[in-house]
Amino acid sequence: MGTAVRDAPTALANASDPRWDAVVARDRSADGAFFYSVSTTGVYCRPSCAARLARREHVRFHATREDAERAGFRPCKRCRPDGPSPAQRYAATVAAACRFMEQADSAPTLERLAQHAGVSAFHLHRMFKRVTGLTPRQYAAAQRAQRVRDELGRGGSVTEAMLEAGYGSSGRFYESSDAVLGMTPRAYRAGGARTEIRFAIGECSLGSILVACSERGVCAIFLGDDPAALARELQDRFPRASLIGGDGRFEQLVAKVVGLVEAPGLGLDLPLDLRGTAFQQRVWQALRAIPAGATASYAEIAKQIGAPKSVRAVAHACAANAVAVAIPCHRVVRSDGALAGYRWGVERKRALLARERGSSSSE
Repeated sequence: MGTAVRDAPTALANASDPRWDAVVARDRSADGAFFYSVSTTGVYCRPSCAARLARREHVRFHATREDAERAGFRPCKRCRPDGPSPAQRYAATVAAACRFMEQADSAPTLERLAQHAGVSAFHLHRMFKRVTGLTPRQYAAAQRAQRVRDELGRGGSVTEAMLEAGYGSSGRFYESSDAVLGMTPRAYRAGGARTEIRFAIGECSLGSILVACSERGVCAIFLGDDPAALARELQDRFPRASLIGGDGRFEQLVAKVVGLVEAPGLGLDLPLDLRGTAFQQRVWQALRAIPAGATASYAEIAKQIGAPKSVRAVAHACAANAVAVAIPCHRVVRSDGALAGYRWGVERKRALLARERGSSSSE
């Protein structure tokens, strides 16, 4: 009886050990942080090992694989804890595939890429998306777009840029050039000098607001305290574009955006000119799916777009958003519910969320 009472606290402590929770969850993020051994099999494993779960009383934890081997345990043949982790192997395979695409004259097919990587096409596709958050096709498209921008930035001709980037025909290139460059190829080569952007600055309950619009749609909604600073920010974002003050009709657009700030749950039924990487575009699309009055964590957004390890990249994409409220990055919070940074100030983020929650609770 006395022994049972004496051992109970130890058993309870072992059961609540976060390392055991990681083993039960087969948490890949814990790989490398520790190893565990199983006395009944004589092997040691990574936390993410897919082998059948051992009984808790047969499990011991080790800080390093050397500690486990000194204790007399041999490496598991399934998870191979004495070699690179699956995440490291995946990252190396994907990095090699990226280099292969970057050096190829034209975008290789998924089958060709998988053959080069030495894995099946299905496995490479799944692995590539897990590591980068993009499919191989999306990565190749982004890489090709960067080649176009680099070549045009060096003053090359549109034809040279098209061929250098690996476009098979001028028709395919011009079909996608607006999405790739945000303007015509010739305007981009000129540094956007022929691009016209109309803008106006007004006031709302959150301070000054700048609204800018290109031919494609609303390309900037900035919030701040200093109207002049907002104008400088727009000029820095579009240094070669022709910035034109809005007329009376444009003021109606500004009024619509101000209405969105005052009642963010209503949404903005206007075309948007969003310029960003393929990954950023996917994050912004996910943000627009968050209902008014609700929030999502950076980790939840990363999982939603199929890139659960890209939490930091999701945060960077939120920070890169130049269209306040219309792309509701204010609805993204930390995993504990706390408000993280916001490009236009945490207090504005708090106010926008409070308005949305107030509106949804009154419906």
